Amino acid sequence: MALSTLLASVLCTLVLPVLLFLVAVKLWEVYLVRGADPGCRSPLPPGSMGLPFIGETLQLLLQRRKFLRMKREKYGYIYRTHLFGNPTVRVMGAENIRHILLGEHRLVSAQWPSSVRTILGSDTLSNVHGSQHRTKKKAIMRAFSREALQLYIPVIQEEVGAAVQRWLLQDPCVLVYPEMKRLMFRIAMRILLGFEPEQISSDEQQLVEAFEEMIKNLFSLPIDVPFSGLYRGLKARNFIHSKIEENIRKKVEQSDQGSKHTDALQQLIDSSRKNSEPFSMQAIKESATELLFGGHETTASTATSLVMFLGLNPEVVKKLRQEILDKEDDGADLQNLNMESLEQLRYAGCVIKETLRINPPIPGGFRVALRTFELNVSNGTPPGRGLVELLLDWLLFSPQGFQIPKGWNVIYSICDTHDVAEMFPNKDDFQPERFMDKPPADASRFQYVPFGGGSRMCVGKEFAKVLLKIFLVELVTKCHWTLLNGPPTMKTGPTVYPVDNLPTKFTRVSKGGRSGS
Repeated sequence: MALSTLLASVLCTLVLPVLLFLVAVKLWEVYLVRGADPGCRSPLPPGSMGLPFIGETLQLLLQRRKFLRMKREKYGYIYRTHLFGNPTVRVMGAENIRHILLGEHRLVSAQWPSSVRTILGSDTLSNVHGSQHRTKKKAIMRAFSREALQLYIPVIQEEVGAAVQRWLLQDPCVLVYPEMKRLMFRIAMRILLGFEPEQISSDEQQLVEAFEEMIKNLFSLPIDVPFSGLYRGLKARNFIHSKIEENIRKKVEQSDQGSKHTDALQQLIDSSRKNSEPFSMQAIKESATELLFGGHETTASTATSLVMFLGLNPEVVKKLRQEILDKEDDGADLQNLNMESLEQLRYAGCVIKETLRINPPIPGGFRVALRTFELNVSNGTPPGRGLVELLLDWLLFSPQGFQIPKGWNVIYSICDTHDVAEMFPNKDDFQPERFMDKPPADASRFQYVPFGGGSRMCVGKEFAKVLLKIFLVELVTKCHWTLLNGPPTMKTGPTVYPVDNLPTKFTRVSKGGRSGS
């Protein structure tokens, strides 16, 4: 009797909660799948919805690329999940994302997770729509015109040159990723927000730390309670806003006195006045913070990847250095770069493109379905699936395609789309030469989308290309370097970065830069 009582107690204590949990998970899945549009003949994409309410958000935040790779291998190019509080369909592959990127305002609309919208703000370029988006984008684009970029080159070269000299003096090693974030932060503060060098220096450490905290908590559960990720992100954001507001007030005062500024923030202020809009300090601060994120975090990620890939491929460094020196022999002034001399560095441009192919800094973009629509294109074939599994896929998941229900979130994947692109043979190899020739006429332009596409393509892509080319010129003409830990493990959070911060030893190139790499 005692044994049976003990057994019943164990069952109630251990087994019953597990069974109830499994039932809750199943009911959660059924509840969400009922969100499918019954008027659409195509089924939902394959996938799983994870835990009740939390979905698969924690798995994504903890595992990042491993989680995404596992999903792609199991379900193919289109699958359903539940992330950041919303049922979500994740899409990859050129033809699939073409429908998403060209379907803006017709099939989908830009909508980042609520934590991102809360921290960055609702009036940012990535979150506004329609005429408001067009007006704001037009104002910012003026700050990235060819004439404006030419004005920025001396500032970029000054900051990069100073950073390189500092790395050459550091012994025994430099942690590249933190250094890149510091460098790109200074450049973004000066060029995009119009801060003076002395302004940055006085608050640099506090601003960098606050910005790091804000970025770290951009993608978090939408729960604003003390010590939560969202709470910490907002606290850091408020400090950054206070410093930006000081600069805005100073710029407005100087503008009233006839002073001229050419930075992106000034363009937003001038645009607001030109269109006779009421001046919104909050809206300008939010836009400035978004510019700082776009112009600093992504370029720091790519510059770090450049150091990594070049450190692992010395033959590429040799070709790159030779191209730059050949231009110098032809009369180019490497001490005073300009747009024309940068545009002539074709191989340097290919090195940047290849880096963005393998390690796009932003792994994808967020949309919301405005109406139920179908993706009637190939879902890819998950590897390792036999004939029986493929037959079941055909029976259960319809060869015609899948429905994307109205109101569901849609994530288009840049990194996965590059991984599966057919136009890139030997995709794991770092081969800048692949970009020297024009792509085949039948190749889809959506096989390579590091800056997104459609009406929401990155507005600062030309600025990023100029900045990264200047960085390459300064780096390869002045430095040799060795990765002290070899190839690093890369993570995403929210941009791509090396988990070991890429410890590197820099040494000075001999005069003229003509020694081997």
